[in-house]
Parts: sequence; structure tokens; C-alpha cells
Amino acid sequence: MREIKNLEQARAFLQSPDFGPAAYRDIDLRGLSELMEGKDFGTSLFLGCELPPPILCQAVNDGAFLIRRIHDFTFPVHRARLYTPEELFSGLDLSDLSSRYRTFDHIVFDEYEKAGRDNSESIRVTLARRLHDHSITEALSTLLVGRKVIAIMGGHGRERGSEVYQNVARVSRRLTQEGFFLVSGGGPGAMEATHVGAFFATRSEAEMIKAIESMATRPEGALPNREYDDEDWLHRAWLMKTRYPIPEGDEEACRSIGIPTWAYGHEPPAAFATHIAKYFANSVREDGLLMIANHGVIFAPGSAGTIQEIFQDACQNHYFVANGQCSPMILFGEEYWSKQKPVWPLLEKLARDQMYGEILSVTDDIDTILRKMLCYRPDLYRK
Repeated sequence: MREIKNLEQARAFLQSPDFGPAAYRDIDLRGLSELMEGKDFGTSLFLGCELPPPILCQAVNDGAFLIRRIHDFTFPVHRARLYTPEELFSGLDLSDLSSRYRTFDHIVFDEYEKAGRDNSESIRVTLARRLHDHSITEALSTLLVGRKVIAIMGGHGRERGSEVYQNVARVSRRLTQEGFFLVSGGGPGAMEATHVGAFFATRSEAEMIKAIESMATRPEGALPNREYDDEDWLHRAWLMKTRYPIPEGDEEACRSIGIPTWAYGHEPPAAFATHIAKYFANSVREDGLLMIANHGVIFAPGSAGTIQEIFQDACQNHYFVANGQCSPMILFGEEYWSKQKPVWPLLEKLARDQMYGEILSVTDDIDTILRKMLCYRPDLYRK
């Protein structure tokens, strides 16, 4: 079914010879009354739309389905596009550290916490969250059409001044330059580094490292591996963005998508992603993130969450869950994944004699990662 996401598309479609049932999302259609009058909308969907009263009755009689806007929540129940950092961090004041708690993103998190993370007693709350997440998935799918997607996973505690953080930014920058579309879990640490790399794809590596270092100084007494708890964590990132904006005309070349969740809402989303697909349901977000990575996943050092994602991705590859194909899995950090967190020996045995075993590797070398991703041919790894 065709999806209509804005007023201009709706006006053109209503006058098109191809007019028929369609899905209209988050549009105020009250100004198109004359064009809509007498139209047979059949089984069209109207999600979060405003319709002229006579047309509303007409559409229902035609068999259309309507889910009106629910105004009880801070978050939009129906949304036709992904968030931008500017939207989520609306309310941030660089001169006021406490303003991070007044951003749109944090206000939604507070509302989420107060209503209950799993509010099984309120159908209205749970339905609103599911509808929101559904619209995010639809918007995400639209943006990814035709793109070669690589995901980078890794620990949220990796500090900006660490070698791991800077290496993730380096590999992300190189992959973005080669035309890959980078996605991550959209949080701090290695996830943020993914988007920093994409953000600097049209600049030099030296300039990127200088920019990272400019936001790596932590407050006195800050806890190790919990940089995201620093009161000025978000402010340092936003200040760096204002000093090093994406050069005009390079927006497409520096795109990336962060996919965070309000389930971890105490961690602010990565400000360097150009698009943010934020979910309430972490299970939907996590499985979907691995599913869309059609050209592979890189796993930087991380803890329980990253290890879970490694075996979740292995399961998808093992059973060809993602569109009937398997894709590369690269463990980035040989010492870490072989000895400190010895996932590699088990994963290698699990993949033995399996097709995805051919595209499974562990390495410390960025050039090796780049070569393996560039050599991957999806048509050779289908069920």
C-alpha cells in the first residue's frame, strides 16, 4: 500500500489517475476538503491525521481505518520521519548544564518512567508506545532502501579519550567514505564513536581526532567508564558539533542513523547521528538493528549487551533470518575477544561448517576490516 507522508504528496495523489487506497500518516488534511470530496478511499489507513468531518464519515463508510491522534503524551504517537538530534535535544542550553534534563528527549524519558516501563494496566499507554515504535520502524525502512548498511556494536562505557573509541571512529569514517551507511545502538561510548566517524567522513582523520580530544576532558572526580554520567557529557558533544559542523553540501556523505531506546533513557542518544530512530521497546530496537545490517556487523569491545548482540547476530546468520542471507561478523579486538572476553573460540566453533563461518573474523586491523567489507558479496551468501 502506498504511503503518504506530507501534504504535498497527499495533494498530488488525490489528483493522480493512480488514486486508490493508501496509508496517510501524520498529516492535517483539513485543507484538502474539495479534493477529497466524492473520493472512494476504500481500505485506506489514516494514522494520526486530521480530516474534515464530512470526509471522515465518508471515509469510514468506504471501509477506511482511522486511528486518531492521541494528545495525552509528550511523544508523537504517529510520526512520518525519524528524529533529528535538534528535535530530541530541543531545550538544550550550552550555558546551563542542568538544561539536559529539560530537553524533549529527557522529558519523554521522565514520562516513560512515571507511567511505568511496562504499563500493563493501561492499554492507552502501551498502545501509544507500540504505535510510536511502528511508525519509527516504517520511517527507518524507507530511509534505508537501497543502502549498504553496516552496524557497529560496542560498550557504552568507552571513554572519548580511549583508543577503542578513537579506533571505532576511524573505521566508521573509512567505511562511510566507501559508501556504506553506518548505524549503531545510538548511545554513548563506541556507539557515539560510530557517528563521529560518519560525521567526519569528508574531513581528515587528523581533524577528527583533534575534535574528539576537544570533548574528551572529564570533570574532576568523574567515575571511570561512566562518561555518559558526566553532567557536561552532552554539552561537550554539542559544543564540538557547533565548532565542526558538517560542511555545506556534504550532508548526504556524512549520514548515519542512531537507534537508541528510552529503556536506557538515562543515557543520552548520540548527538552526531544525523537521524535517530528512538524506540520504547528495546527488544524491537535490538533485533531490528541487527536485521537491517545487510552488509555486516562490527563488534568493538563491550560487555553483556555487546556479547548478547554477538550471539543474536550469529543466530540470525545461522538460520538465514535476515532476508535469507548471512553477512560478515567482525570482532574488533583480538586480545579482548579471544582472552579477556573469550567469545571468539566459541563463536568460531559454532560457525564451523556453516556458510557464515567464511565471513566471520577477529582482527585489530582497520584495513583488514575495510577489505573484508568491500569484498563481501551478498549474492554469494544466500540460503
